[in-house]
Amino acid sequence: MSDADDRLEITLATRRDTRRLGARIASLLSPGALVMLDGHLGAGKTFLTRAILRALGVSEREPVQSPTFALVHEYDVELGCVLHADLYRLRGAAGLEDDVRRLGLADRRREGAIVIVEWGADVAPLLGGRPDARVLLVAGDAGRTAKISGELADRIVATA
Repeated sequence: MSDADDRLEITLATRRDTRRLGARIASLLSPGALVMLDGHLGAGKTFLTRAILRALGVSEREPVQSPTFALVHEYDVELGCVLHADLYRLRGAAGLEDDVRRLGLADRRREGAIVIVEWGADVAPLLGGRPDARVLLVAGDAGRTAKISGELADRIVATA
């Protein structure tokens, strides 16, 4: 995501701020939505995903962890199915396109699944169209900054 694409920048000084952003994003999602999360290791991608999933109704008793080794975790919520993918291990791999296609994320998205992808910047075109939201998380001295672009960016501001 380039700086020119950033429509919205939000400072996330606390975990509570991140949970609030997750709830705002969740409130705007509909079946077939695609959310792309990027940032360095430890930037908070999985924490934000957990906040989105909790706001969508995933129980506090159900663990929400990064699917780094499984690649994809699936959750059932009132809106339907949510797929949480972590493509870190596939970055730069030969055959990346084939690996992503085998995961079936674009097909599941067309069937109405909400898809949340960590480390997916290189594969966005393979996921069935433009992302509804791209979130770049950047760690800084005052917490994190979320740089958000995509169709949902303006709507996130409107719900703030």
